[in-house]
Order: sequence, then structure tokens, then C-alpha cells
Amino acid sequence: MGDGYRLEKIIVAFEKENNARFVRELIETAGLAAVQVCRTGMEVRRLAGRESYPVVVCGYKLPDGAAEALFEDLPPETAMLMVAPRHQLELCGAEGVFRLATPIHRGELLSAVETLLRLNRSPHPADRREDAQRGVVQQAKALLMARYGMDEEEAHRFLQKRSMDRGCRLAEMARLLLEKLG
Repeated sequence: MGDGYRLEKIIVAFEKENNARFVRELIETAGLAAVQVCRTGMEVRRLAGRESYPVVVCGYKLPDGAAEALFEDLPPETAMLMVAPRHQLELCGAEGVFRLATPIHRGELLSAVETLLRLNRSPHPADRREDAQRGVVQQAKALLMARYGMDEEEAHRFLQKRSMDRGCRLAEMARLLLEKLG
């Protein structure tokens, strides 16, 4: 899944050790990034202060506080992917936090992490916007593939048809689908 870049290092932080281990194994097995596991927000802050980490994947809260508060302390170039039940994600008011509702499928998580890593590499705001739109479409396709057994081409055609029927852009249709099914 990597696209010719050096292997990134990201942080995975969950209150429950088995959740952190599960997410770490998915990401490392896919070859997306080397993962540093943290159990507390303080550990994440310390690591992010010493070294550049483009992505933090975490739960809604950690033993020492809410992930939303942690996000405010991260360097501006660090993206946060919060993985939690939908009702907890809805409580997060921080703008800029990416959200993925549980239960998650392997493809959804990997697509989200890959998109955030790609966004972090984009040098220009226009490139970031295009990458974000492509990332949303990729996430929606991954969701359709995981839930309904579609292949990538079928998922793409499904999104295209829906967006044409509704008269909206492909990325907007993908966002609507993720909100509804995610």
C-alpha cells in the first residue's frame, strides 16, 4: 500500500492494551507505518514533542484524559484519527479530528491511515484538499467493499451513480455514505 515513501512512524494510543495491539498489528502487517504504542496522553505528548509523528490513532479517551484535549496539544502537522463508538465520536467537538466509528473493518482503518499519511506528505493546500477528497472516496469504497462484498470497481461505480442521481460531487456522496453507514 505504500507509495514509494520511507516507512512513516505513527502513534497508536488506546486505554485498553488489546485495542492498541490490534490496531498496531493491522497497520504494521499492511506495511503502512511503524507503530509506537502509548497508553496515556502524557506519553503521546512526550513522543510528539521529541519527534515528528504525522498521525496519532487513538480511542475517545485515555487513562489521563480525553483524546480531544490531547489533540489540542499535538503539533499542527500531526493528524488525529479517533476510533470509537459513534455516540462517543459525536461528543468530540474538536475541528480537525478525523473519526472512524467502531466496529471497524480492516480496510476502513487502513484506508483512513493511508489517507492521513498521504495528506501529511502533500506540500500544497490544494493538493491536501484533493487528497482529502480522494481519501473520503477511498474510505467509502473500502466500506462498500467490506460490508457488501463489492470489488473496488463496483464500489466506485456505485458511488458515481449515486452522485449523478443526486447531482452532487463524488466526494460529497462518499462523505454522505460514510455518515450514513460508518
